[in-house]
Amino acid sequence: MTVRVLLADDQALVRAGFGSLLRRGRDIAVVAEAATGDEAVRETRRHRPDVVLMDIRMPGLDGIAATARICGDAALAGTRVIVLTTFETDEHVFAALRAGASGFLTKEVEPDELRRAVRVVAAGDALLSPSVTARVVNELARRPVTGGAATQQLAGLTPREVEVVRLIAGGLSNEEIARALYISPLTAKTHVTRAIAKTGVRDRVQLVILAYESGLVRPG
Repeated sequence: MTVRVLLADDQALVRAGFGSLLRRGRDIAVVAEAATGDEAVRETRRHRPDVVLMDIRMPGLDGIAATARICGDAALAGTRVIVLTTFETDEHVFAALRAGASGFLTKEVEPDELRRAVRVVAAGDALLSPSVTARVVNELARRPVTGGAATQQLAGLTPREVEVVRLIAGGLSNEEIARALYISPLTAKTHVTRAIAKTGVRDRVQLVILAYESGLVRPG
């Protein structure tokens, strides 16, 4: 299956560079490009790519707002966003993930890792490097537990699904969850899929945020 990608960055040279790297993967096709957030939203609605590589800092509508519009559009439920930025310490990283981004990469990413990231996110998994995961957890640690709506979202989960969400928030992969709970990887994936569907979130990143906001998991 070919993974269809849209590149959104205000610098033509950056788009050309990433496009060249992605096209070296025979299973990846760059179907469109955008230089602004508004254009990214418009072209995403037009081409329905599997993955959008979204720069945060763009003129007009920025990457965070564009991500929120794409992820909030039910007609684009099949599209995932990977946020790109120059510095991993970008102050808007958490906001971008909260807006619905499924992953985060710096622009210094290695070519093979870039292509792998696109494939991983297109397959429905979330992509966060350890340093970014730590950043998200630290941000959540500074925020008060909101409970309320977040807790309500978890109310329909079975005890096993709740345990799976705890393990996801701990950074475990499906294979690691399977080993921890003595179940098959396929069963672990099924629990993850059901937890995402029942809570109404888009992916694993949103489950992690939900776990902390509800108080199900606490830092440390």
